[in-house]
Amino acid sequence: MDATGIDRVETMLSPNPGEPLKPMARIASGGETARILLAVRSVLSAADQTPTLVFDEVDVGVGGRSGHVVGEKLYGLTDSHQVLAITHLAQVAAFADAHYRISKTVEDDRTSTRVDELQPEERRTELAAMLGGLPVGEKSLQSAGELVGRVHAWKQNGADTTAQKTAPRRLARRTG
Repeated sequence: MDATGIDRVETMLSPNPGEPLKPMARIASGGETARILLAVRSVLSAADQTPTLVFDEVDVGVGGRSGHVVGEKLYGLTDSHQVLAITHLAQVAAFADAHYRISKTVEDDRTSTRVDELQPEERRTELAAMLGGLPVGEKSLQSAGELVGRVHAWKQNGADTTAQKTAPRRLARRTG
C-alpha cells in the first residue's frame, strides 16, 4: 500500500469463445493489444475529446480480410477524430482520405526521412507495391484499383460491399 491506495487493475481477455479469461498482458501480442485499443476507442469515440488518434501498425499479423475490417473501424473513428494510421497493409491504407509515403535515404552517412503526399495515380502505384511488391506489375495495379473502388463504394454506401451487410454507418465527416 502507498499514498495512492492499494488498488491493482488487470485487464482480462477471453480471445476465443469457450476459453477462460486470462491476463491480457500475458496472452496478447502487440498487434492484438493495438486492435483491442482500436475496439475500445471505437466504443468510446463519442465521449472521447482527443482530437487526433495515432495508430502505429494496428494491423500487425493481420491478413487482407481482417485488414479490411480494421480499415472500416479506423475510418469509423473519423466521424469525431482525425486518425493517423501507420500501416504496411494495403487493405488498411485504402481507407485513407489522404495517403502519405514515408521514405528514408542515406547520403554522406546521414539518414534523411521524407514524407510525400501521394496523388491518386501515385497512390494506386503505392497500394500495388504494398499488395504485390516491387517491381509493380499490371495485375498488382489492377488489384489496387479494384481495392480502392471497393473501399470507395463502401464509403458511399455506408456498408461493406465485399462482406456481409452491416448496419448503415454515419458518413458525416469532421473537416479542418
